[in-house]
Amino acid sequence: MKDLKDRTLRGGFAKVCAQAASFVLRIGSLMVLARLLDPKDFGLVSMVTVFTGVFSLFRDAGLSTVTVQRPTMSHEQLSTLFWVNMLVGGILAILTAAVAPVLVVFYHEPRLLQVTLWLAVGFLLNAAGVQHSALLQRNMRFGALAMVETLALVASIVVGIGMASAGFGYWALVAMALMVPGASMIGFWVATGWIPGSPRRGIGIRSMVRFGGAVTLNNLIVYAGYNTDKILLGRIWGAEALGIYGRAYQLVNIPTENLNSAVGSVAISALSRLQEERERFKSYFLKGYSLTLVLTIPLTIFCALFADDIIFILLGPKWTGAATIFRLLAPTIVAFALINPLYWLLVSSGHVGRSLKMAFVIAPLVTVAYVAGLPFGPKGVAFGYSAMMTLLTAPLIVWATNGLVVSWRDILKAMRPPFLSAAVATAVGVAAAPLLGKIHLPLPRLLLEGGVVLASYLGVLLSDAEQRRFYFDLLGDLLRSSRVQSVRIEATPAVERPAI
Repeated sequence: MKDLKDRTLRGGFAKVCAQAASFVLRIGSLMVLARLLDPKDFGLVSMVTVFTGVFSLFRDAGLSTVTVQRPTMSHEQLSTLFWVNMLVGGILAILTAAVAPVLVVFYHEPRLLQVTLWLAVGFLLNAAGVQHSALLQRNMRFGALAMVETLALVASIVVGIGMASAGFGYWALVAMALMVPGASMIGFWVATGWIPGSPRRGIGIRSMVRFGGAVTLNNLIVYAGYNTDKILLGRIWGAEALGIYGRAYQLVNIPTENLNSAVGSVAISALSRLQEERERFKSYFLKGYSLTLVLTIPLTIFCALFADDIIFILLGPKWTGAATIFRLLAPTIVAFALINPLYWLLVSSGHVGRSLKMAFVIAPLVTVAYVAGLPFGPKGVAFGYSAMMTLLTAPLIVWATNGLVVSWRDILKAMRPPFLSAAVATAVGVAAAPLLGKIHLPLPRLLLEGGVVLASYLGVLLSDAEQRRFYFDLLGDLLRSSRVQSVRIEATPAVERPAI
């Protein structure tokens, strides 16, 4: 288990570094593209992606999670899952192409036909790399996984900015969307060196497909709940309103998505191997949960207090209308930091059914909030979304932890130090704002504002001896594990063939 701890730490460190690089790259590319393209360009592509995003939830049919979560996997099982994924990818590509005329009529926008047809190709590219990516995650080769994902992102950004500079408009965004799965697929095949065989029957695939189906349905319901706002805004308020709302939404979700991707993939892999060791399972989960909160809460404060400067610096003066929306959406950062780890807990412990039931509750409630705010435009929708997610957080925590080794009291205890630090940091930030507002240059002002908030937050957090010991021990373990030059492969084989 010491080996598992070392691999978890190294994997977590690799993913955090990769996601930090991804955060910088995505923010940087957004800054450039926001100045090269118009809000209508972003809104036009968003009209398609909000629908194709529904299909993308089926792109791996939940089978990548099966590959990671199952105690053992054979070469034959993996090969069969690969071909199932390819079949699903082909079906999704056809469905996307078929829905293209419907989108043209729905939005009254003929340009959507070609955009949708090109985006359909992405499903085939993604399907070809699903099991290879899952195999890297299963074997906890997070360094290789992070490298491939980062290089694919860099390739997409280079292509996107190059096309935008050359005057291709919204086609630059389409090319970026295709480049990510294409480059990733190539990288995953090279990194694993695994070549799938022929599909087989009678090897236990049916139970895996059922598990994957539950995961997929869960993702579908959650996606529908979290993206109905964009459909409604695009239909009622048009491409420009959706473009402004969508950029604010994207900026708010970048830290959440990056952090959840970095910690979540490692957490599910590690926790799945500790299902029978209740105390170690509990300890691993709570440490990951606490770390997620500590990293996320100061971002929430920063976005809420200094939204105007953030939007002006990152997007430019023509996007100032997004600042209020960005501020209203900021509470969702911490809401998802509290809720997302519950998915790791439920999936890794085999309670995917409960996660599905929770999704069926969340989706209609947030949709009601969107509809209530829709008459007030993007600001009303943003306020309704944030308010509903904030109200749902506590009930979801209690529901998710009922009867599990991790209780809501354990989570409440993990929440207390970062939230106390956040309260002090918020008060300091509000008090310092009038003084720092006298600095006329936006970037120096924003850096000082962020520095004041972060310093006060860390000062309060690390003044607690238990918290200080936890983070210093974590740093010590990370430094120690990083010196290990070779990793022992676990005695339990991942698959029957050494190549995997």
